[in-house]
Amino acid sequence: MATDAVIARERKRWKLYRKYAQKRARLKKEGKWEELALLPRNSSPVRLRFRCQLTGRPRGNYRAFGLCRIKLRELALEGKIPGMTKASW
Repeated sequence: MATDAVIARERKRWKLYRKYAQKRARLKKEGKWEELALLPRNSSPVRLRFRCQLTGRPRGNYRAFGLCRIKLRELALEGKIPGMTKASW
């Protein structure tokens, strides 16, 4: 499980990304690279990392659910995800 500091840092990056997304797109379209370089580094989309909403795990995430594979399986087996059942054939 990720530490609280790592999760908080990632939330801060997402907040900055949303704040500067339109400005970043406009500057890219206009080709103003000097002004683009002055934006905060953490507002860049390449610095974002998708993490599990429950545990903060950085790998093996399903974007549709916002969960890592481990928690998704646990919740599915408990019947807490509507429409999801264990596969059998």
